[in-house]
Amino acid sequence: MPRENRKRGKKHKKNGNEGNFGNEAYNVPEEPTVAPEQEAGPSWIVSAPKSSAVDQEAPFGYADSELKAYFRTVDVQIREWQDAHEEVNEGDEDIDPNESESRPSLEPLITLLTSWQDRRMFFVAALEEMSHKEKQLATDPDCSGILERMSYSMDDFVRRVFLDRLSGSLEILAKHRFASHVCQTLFTIAGETIYRESRGIYPPASESGEEGELRTLTQLVLDSCEELLPALSALIMDPFASHVIRAVLVLLAPHLASENDPQQGGKAKSSVRSKKSAAWKARQGPMKSVFSDNNSTQKQGKVATKEFQQAAARFVLALRDQLDENEVRALAANKVASPVLQMLLEIEAAQDMADTSNSLMDRVLVGLITLAHSEPEATPEASDYLATLLRDPTSSHLLETLVSRAPQKVFNIVWSVYFQEKLQKLAAHPVANFVVAQAFGRLSAEQLNEVCVDLEGVFGKIIKASRTGVLRALVDRAAALHAYESRVLDAICTAFELSTPEDKKLLVPCTLRLLPLQEYKTALSRRKDQATENDDEHAKKRGKAKANDDPLEPKTQGAVLLQAMLRMSSPVNEAIVDSIQSLSMDELLGMAHHVTSSRVLDALLESPSVSAKAKRKFILGLIGHFHELVDDRIGSRVGDRCWAFADPYLKEKIARSLISYERFLAGSFFGKYFARNLHLHLLQRNPEEWKNQQAAKSTAELPKAAPDTKAEVAKPPQADEQKKKRKHQGDEIDELFDSTLGKRIKKGALGGEGKAKMESPSVEKLAADKSLKDVMGAIRSAPKEDKPRPKKKRT
Repeated sequence: MPRENRKRGKKHKKNGNEGNFGNEAYNVPEEPTVAPEQEAGPSWIVSAPKSSAVDQEAPFGYADSELKAYFRTVDVQIREWQDAHEEVNEGDEDIDPNESESRPSLEPLITLLTSWQDRRMFFVAALEEMSHKEKQLATDPDCSGILERMSYSMDDFVRRVFLDRLSGSLEILAKHRFASHVCQTLFTIAGETIYRESRGIYPPASESGEEGELRTLTQLVLDSCEELLPALSALIMDPFASHVIRAVLVLLAPHLASENDPQQGGKAKSSVRSKKSAAWKARQGPMKSVFSDNNSTQKQGKVATKEFQQAAARFVLALRDQLDENEVRALAANKVASPVLQMLLEIEAAQDMADTSNSLMDRVLVGLITLAHSEPEATPEASDYLATLLRDPTSSHLLETLVSRAPQKVFNIVWSVYFQEKLQKLAAHPVANFVVAQAFGRLSAEQLNEVCVDLEGVFGKIIKASRTGVLRALVDRAAALHAYESRVLDAICTAFELSTPEDKKLLVPCTLRLLPLQEYKTALSRRKDQATENDDEHAKKRGKAKANDDPLEPKTQGAVLLQAMLRMSSPVNEAIVDSIQSLSMDELLGMAHHVTSSRVLDALLESPSVSAKAKRKFILGLIGHFHELVDDRIGSRVGDRCWAFADPYLKEKIARSLISYERFLAGSFFGKYFARNLHLHLLQRNPEEWKNQQAAKSTAELPKAAPDTKAEVAKPPQADEQKKKRKHQGDEIDELFDSTLGKRIKKGALGGEGKAKMESPSVEKLAADKSLKDVMGAIRSAPKEDKPRPKKKRT
């Protein structure tokens, strides 16, 4: 019976060629059995296996049960190391560097450093077991996640070998349910290695050249792109392979990573990894290397070479050739393919390939780019296709990309046909308002004025529907153009029913809660009535769920809108500043202690458009209440920002107002950190020295001046020689402790002879041992003990 028709069983598993499909470069296959009808042809021609004979769940064979059990133990061990490493890093972040000057304990550090060698040996053993079985393990439901975890701890050489072993079968692996995540993780972390390769940092080459020359990871990525390009149209429609394509595109075009990073103000990260996959990965715990102390401090995905740009452009050209216009438009409504199409449109626009006829953007825009080139003054009729994109939850994201990246002429056509005189319905729509907000970012001054006219009677509906993204985009565009800012502010005041100057003093409380004036007053009166009826125990029983239902609870949308309004020019944003200063002290402290509303006060102190006089007046209003302000986790951060902005004269006023509350700050869990910057003891003992210290701190933040060469020439040469001798005489460990912990002995207390007497012979013996240099060199990264600073006696 031919081999391809034989069913899987125990007898078949004993064959040494089992599981080597697609991996012939590493294992010499046995001579296949040829059917009688094929005996006439050459011996190296073998018929492809039938689709029914290939198991879709394990196309490269199943992993042995003993191997899977071994890798489960590997996963457990790596999880323990990563969790321990995470706890150490969290401990370092919580410790204040100025809190303790005591010597750190070396026992946990030495234990950690000695275990690194064991970790490396354990990891090397796991890699040896994984060798030539990467495809089987990647397609295994249990071992695929383990490979993802191990890939973060692989060095550059192992990553190159790993991707080289997967090459040739990437199309099958990308479509696999479990192997696709392995490929996606491998392309995601490849940016670190590629960054080092771009700087000429390569791992040492293998001494044995039996397996041939190993390609660099940069070349492996380029070859992987060439392998995936022929089946691109099918891969972007596959629910598993599309995520692999996204990871490859982010690696080739680094600007996509910054735009999709929410920490950098970009879109959601769902364009790289699905929500379900991201939630699953979050449940797996920390994913990081078990050998490095830094949390991926290398610049990941920041290399944009010409080869990568050309490879990204080939993805765009390949999709143009493989799909026609209708098929490209059909991708917009597909939940799997639409994010890939958005990234390809970003690449096409970034490389100046969109402003041409028959481009991907031209196809999605139903030929508007071709029309703009052929008939610039023509106004086309509205397309039902683009009108549908506005209101579809999936394709609206694609339209946001088109609106933001389309050429200016094309944007003007889209604005006049699909947005102008239709904003009253679109701005309040639950889906279309996001596209409208994106379009506001490209308006001209004339178009901005037209928007204010069109939305004149709809601002109230926008507030009630919580579509504040439209208002925030309008405020940002007015601030960027420095045009019609007062008109936009008046429109917002009208939306909150603030007509008189007295009502405008409540602009911040109303905007922060997204409540019109009358509703805000009604909710305020209800809270006062409930405060008299309900006690604290009943309030605790309500729970956090009902606290979010409180209408007076600050909302994130309102806080973001106020921050945008504070970035407007100085005469306009004075209304927001006056509203903040008109608040009572209890309301201001409650605003500073809330995690959401405190961001408004941060924007007040950090905004360059807010006048220094207004900031100074705000800080002066807090004097006498700083001890209440900093006695909170969030309020202490606001207090630090106030202290950082204050000049030396204002700092003195703040410090003197807190002298009577020194014991209160010392007993406060958060206030004690703020009190350390004040140095109240020095202010009471020597005010002039305190002022000089504060002035020195303010000048230390300025750029350092050039060194004085004349002073260096005036120094006698003997003094330099004596310093050099002292430096060489000093012990290596003493220098390390001095730089880390500071000198414990005052200058001038001991001379050179006294210092030599104080040195312990055991320390010299430790310094001579070269094996401990690595241990002592990592003392800086060791977590310091949380001990109180020893009090110094006055002399």
